[in-house]
Amino acid sequence: MSSANPAVAIPDDSPEARRYNRIRRWLGVADFAIGLLMLLVLLATGWSGTLRDEALKAASHTYSLAVFFYLGMLLLLGKLLGIGLDFYSFRLERRFQLSNQRLRSWVWDEAKGFLLGLVLATIVVELLYFIIRQWSQHWWLITWAAFLGLFVLLAQLAPVVLFPIFYKFEPLRNDDLKARLVRLSEKAGTRVRGVYQWKLSEKSKKANAALTGLGNTRRIILADTLLDNYSPEEIEAVLAHELGHHVHRHILKSIAVQAGTTLLGFWVADFVLHYAMERWHMFETLSDFANLPLLVLVSTVLSFLALPALNAFSRFNERQADRYAFRSIPDIHPFVSAMNKLAEQNLAERSPSKWVEWFFHSHPAISKRVEAAREFMRQRAPAL
Repeated sequence: MSSANPAVAIPDDSPEARRYNRIRRWLGVADFAIGLLMLLVLLATGWSGTLRDEALKAASHTYSLAVFFYLGMLLLLGKLLGIGLDFYSFRLERRFQLSNQRLRSWVWDEAKGFLLGLVLATIVVELLYFIIRQWSQHWWLITWAAFLGLFVLLAQLAPVVLFPIFYKFEPLRNDDLKARLVRLSEKAGTRVRGVYQWKLSEKSKKANAALTGLGNTRRIILADTLLDNYSPEEIEAVLAHELGHHVHRHILKSIAVQAGTTLLGFWVADFVLHYAMERWHMFETLSDFANLPLLVLVSTVLSFLALPALNAFSRFNERQADRYAFRSIPDIHPFVSAMNKLAEQNLAERSPSKWVEWFFHSHPAISKRVEAAREFMRQRAPAL
């Protein structure tokens, strides 16, 4: 058993950690504001209609091709407006020594990210307007069902199709650790299709681990930055938390919550589109794809309003996963040491302010997670 003392005080956040996280939050706020402003300007000035006309002209009035051209112009405009913040974010990670990615690699990742976003957005938007043209009365309900299916499909394909576009993965060569983690997953009642080493160190100095995929693509991925700096017991504790999400069916519950909020969003979007057509005469038909910024605006505003509730739901799930980890590992000390190591390595805030945690954080504060682990140790101590 580890000799770590559960009574040791939780370290205070360093000025560096507080400064880094404060800048990251403001970058997120600025990015949100730029996107919101772009959508409002496109709609208020009528420039969205101008872009639509140019797209139709370039596509010789072929509807589907025009949708693609219009979407491409929107995404390119958004990228150009946000590229300054993206570059500042890249420099920020280097400034705080959290990244070792070179500029050329970052530019290549940005290009790949833009092209991948264009492909995925094209599939989604073409499907959206196809449904609107075919079933205009109930488009929002049919689109909701179609998007829910796409969401589940992407969750299944992400580990084998999307992640490898940006990172290298290879089977874990540490057979002892692999066997240990597979036993832990079997104990949790889940079958994994492999344990993989994630070459995160090529771009970042942060550490991470995850249980990704659905069904036949479910796999454990461990960052090499985690494997190099954490003991097998600490890695086991981190994975036990991830397996707690499976045991408590958090993926299915999250899909259900997402389905409910998305259904509400599509219903609101239908109402707003009809209002914009009938009262403000902004568009002649529902299938006028110049209304796409309005749809995105509705989604953005609703997501912003729902964020505190969705984060509270996520924090509840994280606490449940932690408690599962406490029960499934023989010693709690590695969990505590892993949390403290992750906080230091990732420059995370251990004790953010209450409002910051309430609005921005999908995980409980690390100080609260560590204290919960110590409380579990105190309760279990008489039985040991």
